[in-house]
Amino acid sequence: MDPIRNPYAPGAGQRPPELAGRDEQLQAFDIVLERIARGRPERSIVLTGLRGVGKTVLLNALRSAAVRAHWGTGKLEARPDQGLRRPLSAALHVAVRELGHPQGDDVDHVLGVIKAFAQRDSAPGAKLREKWNPGIDAPAVTGRADSGDIEIDLVELLTDVGGLAADVGKGVAIFVDEMQDLTPEDVSAVCAACHEISQSGLPVIVVGAGLPHLPAVLSASKSYSERLFRYQRIDRLDRSAADLALVAPAEDEGADFTPEALEAMYAATAGYPYFVQAYGKVAWDVAPRTPITVEDIKVAAPEAEAELAVGFFGSRFERATPAEREYLRAMADAAVAMVESGEEVDETESVPTSAVATLLDRKPQSLSPARDALLKKGLIYSGERGRIAFTVPHFGRYLRATG
Repeated sequence: MDPIRNPYAPGAGQRPPELAGRDEQLQAFDIVLERIARGRPERSIVLTGLRGVGKTVLLNALRSAAVRAHWGTGKLEARPDQGLRRPLSAALHVAVRELGHPQGDDVDHVLGVIKAFAQRDSAPGAKLREKWNPGIDAPAVTGRADSGDIEIDLVELLTDVGGLAADVGKGVAIFVDEMQDLTPEDVSAVCAACHEISQSGLPVIVVGAGLPHLPAVLSASKSYSERLFRYQRIDRLDRSAADLALVAPAEDEGADFTPEALEAMYAATAGYPYFVQAYGKVAWDVAPRTPITVEDIKVAAPEAEAELAVGFFGSRFERATPAEREYLRAMADAAVAMVESGEEVDETESVPTSAVATLLDRKPQSLSPARDALLKKGLIYSGERGRIAFTVPHFGRYLRATG
């Protein structure tokens, strides 16, 4: 079939042609936006899930909904090697500009607060030319959001931004991807700021997305975090949603799948959105004509698996050191051993850390550096004490297949 008309999009964070299975989250967010616009109390939102389930895609879709509601929006991606001040300042700069507040002096004051907040990231005693400039023309405001205590400063900053939004009857939404990579100090500040703006009734919300252990990260920072956020677990698609993700784009291009082909696709992808797009793209390219058949899926499978092995699995595996790779392979083997002994293993292949140590014939304490490094790199996570799991679906299967 014509590869130019291939509708599938297996890119990182790239919106698929049919955002299937996420209607519930989109509708719930529309309600949140409307409630806040009417002065009703609402919690900020946290999306959690494995890699490849479409958290970033959904985060972008929610931001689009906020833009359509004429909110001010900004987005940032947390990184473990970067503090919150600079990326958040850039995001809030965009959000304030989107608000379209008519009073220039009020806008300049808040922009000055944002600038002061950002420049507090510079080293003590730094000269003016050495301070990072977020591209804001307004002069930095002294004595507001510039104390150096990130918790105090963020509360003051979002309070001022929220006041500006309230003036024009709009809201501000800040979208934070990879939220689990915020530093402990920044996590604490975000929780404190969300608590303060919620109590003040200001029209500001944070929408975060991260790995499954993000709720535990937030809870470890502030005990009240479970009441601050509305947690939504983003999972793989069920059969009907996975079929829709394949069939709807195909029909737009005058093509279709046979029922047997759709069944084979779900068996291969398990409903993970990234896998659905990856297999769909290859199946379209190898199929000689419509409808796409189960035989086409069989031909496409090796190529799709090869592409995933390089772009989805391999790129992550390459980030690990030899010692870390040994640990990952032991996790994959431990999951097999559990199955063979009659124990149940979930889709993330969660295994006890003691089982990994036993397989490697090492003391658990000696493996802590490798485990901690993998946690920081986002390759594994700990959903409960004494257990670890892959953040990437089917990663164990990939490791076992590659030896």
